[in-house]
Amino acid sequence: MATKRLKAYQDVLHREPKMVDSSEKLSDLYCSNVFHKEVMREYLPSDTFKQVMKAIDLGDQLDRKIADQIALAMKDWAITKGATHYTHWFQPLTGATAEKHDAFFNPIEAGKAIERFDGDMLVQQEPDASSFPNGGIRNTFEARGYTAWDPSSPAFIIGKTLCIPTIFISYTGESLDFKMPLLKALHAVDSAAVSVCKLFDKNVSKVNATLGWEQEYFLIDQALFNARPDLMLTGRALFGHAPAKGQQLDDHYFGSIPDRISAYMRDFEGEAIKLGIPVTTRHNEVAPNQFECAPMFEECNLANDHNLLLMDLLEKVARKHNFRVLLHEKPFAGVNGSGKHNNWSLSTNTGVNLLSPGKNPKSNLQFLTFFVNTIKAIHDNADLLRAAIASAGNDHRLGANEAPPAIISVFIGSQLSSALDNLEKNIKAGKMTPEDKTELKLDIGKIPQILLDNTDRNRTSPFAFTGNKFEFRAVGSASNCSSAMIVLNTIIAKQLKEFRKSVDSRIKGGDGKDEAILKELQAIIKASKKIRFEGNGYGDEWVREAEKRGLSNLKDTPRALKIWEDSKVISLFEEVGVLSKVELAARQEIEYENYILKIQIESRLMWDITQSYLIPAAVEYQNKLIQNVQGLKSVLGDKSGLKSSVAQIDLIESISNHLNSMKSASDLMLEERKKANKIDDIEEKAIAYCDKVKACFDTIRYHADKLEMLIDDEIWPLPKFRELLFTR
Repeated sequence: MATKRLKAYQDVLHREPKMVDSSEKLSDLYCSNVFHKEVMREYLPSDTFKQVMKAIDLGDQLDRKIADQIALAMKDWAITKGATHYTHWFQPLTGATAEKHDAFFNPIEAGKAIERFDGDMLVQQEPDASSFPNGGIRNTFEARGYTAWDPSSPAFIIGKTLCIPTIFISYTGESLDFKMPLLKALHAVDSAAVSVCKLFDKNVSKVNATLGWEQEYFLIDQALFNARPDLMLTGRALFGHAPAKGQQLDDHYFGSIPDRISAYMRDFEGEAIKLGIPVTTRHNEVAPNQFECAPMFEECNLANDHNLLLMDLLEKVARKHNFRVLLHEKPFAGVNGSGKHNNWSLSTNTGVNLLSPGKNPKSNLQFLTFFVNTIKAIHDNADLLRAAIASAGNDHRLGANEAPPAIISVFIGSQLSSALDNLEKNIKAGKMTPEDKTELKLDIGKIPQILLDNTDRNRTSPFAFTGNKFEFRAVGSASNCSSAMIVLNTIIAKQLKEFRKSVDSRIKGGDGKDEAILKELQAIIKASKKIRFEGNGYGDEWVREAEKRGLSNLKDTPRALKIWEDSKVISLFEEVGVLSKVELAARQEIEYENYILKIQIESRLMWDITQSYLIPAAVEYQNKLIQNVQGLKSVLGDKSGLKSSVAQIDLIESISNHLNSMKSASDLMLEERKKANKIDDIEEKAIAYCDKVKACFDTIRYHADKLEMLIDDEIWPLPKFRELLFTR
């Protein structure tokens, strides 16, 4: 083993599990670092508290006096927790979170100071916004941007800093973040869903979109991580031959969690619980050194904030345990990559999950209404959903027979498919008789028995119904959930508005309410049928069948991002009030640029590693073999020496062949990158990086991985997959 790798590996062997204090119950820690409702009740006057709750629950605007009182209470509470600074915590379009810390400390006169934090500081800040992605919304030299407090997501403390969740907007008012359009989408789906709920229950006044995410990740020992520049700079191994043992025995999945890993999990779970993140599930995933954690369901905006916090915690706590976390969608070739399943539903203020079948015909008609409208929204906007999950990392995972295909389809199970087919066929044209209505209601009333654990889960489906929610399985592990949730809630809001409008029109035309609902459901079922698929999404047969149905198969990010400029998409977002044409264009440009830069970084790093690591290692080993052949000839004579050197000469030739091929492909990649960099149009540039630059990666890697298997293990410079994936 190479000296550098040997030292790293010896460091790993001496690791001891970091002991975690488990004397405290998690329930005692829950929300201890969160400025939540009960803390506000304690710190605020009762009238102020009631107004804050109205602002949180109903979106009422807070006046300045109230903001001052809340700021004072926040500061006093934070100081009792040891906080010295505060920050507006926001989500710029980098995909990460951002923060600028300011001290409570404020000098008032010579030798004296106070802790100061008022309503202005709470409600709005002006960070330097010049270097955040803006997609052409403003000039680079225009640095002004504003963060504004989001009262619906509680403030929290990390370390010694009070963190206040905020939106981030430009000087001219356009959104520069993920949170603002998510809040608008959630407001839109709330309004549209309440309107539809009124057809069934007049008491419904609020509908919340809920989200339960499942976060997959890899853990790598820090010493080995530091010896792999590709892992350090791109989050994935650009080189590496598959080990003899990977995941083929299925022995890691749900297996016993090693002590060192378990200690790490307990530590980050404790920190998560303090921040109010209700993490309840942990387990080994399919690939070696791959794991998953998941919380209970929460309101969508809060759940998304919590996921971003958790991703940050995973990394911070990992370093304390001498681990590094990989959130890339495909860190290692040959084993499963990581996703982030987004489990989505709608719930009312009356305690009803709108995607859960009820116990009587009326509640089941409501269930079918939201269920069928969701399917129709996916049908009409499949390409938009695909664009929402597009990234350079996720392109490696989608369609790789470990994750859903790039073709968006909906799985609902054979029993529900049968129920929808029957509903579609049995509704008669014209006015329905009382007997017809009774028969239909009775049929609908059978759905609870049909659904009770009678539908399997289809892991090959990107959008699957799982009993009382839809699971969007195609989201990438490194993604901000908002990207998918903005699109999903927007298209659902649009569809529900259209549904209510059509039902009202039918009622005005003389149909009864139930009759109007059922007829409209029938029309929707017919119109959205082609998006439903119950089979194996991994199979080539589905690719051919999907093409026949007219479904898109957008295999790479540059093609997927094209949809953002479609006039129908622009009209959709503007009508629902989530994003303007300018904001959509900016986001498209940012996504193109992000894709280009990630492929560019990988390309540059591949070149660096082949030139600085792999070629010198290959030449060094070749020289050893040549010296060996020459030595045999000098001892045994030319003829006998040559006969005794057949294996060495074969190795020398094989190394030369792979070395030359790797070098040629690297040179081609370099030339293609130079050509791509000269392209001005950002879409064409992204396509060139995808089709020309990235196209060289597999060839370079193929020959590099062959060299790994030929060259002396002592000389090979990079830690191998067997070391990275099977180290505890």
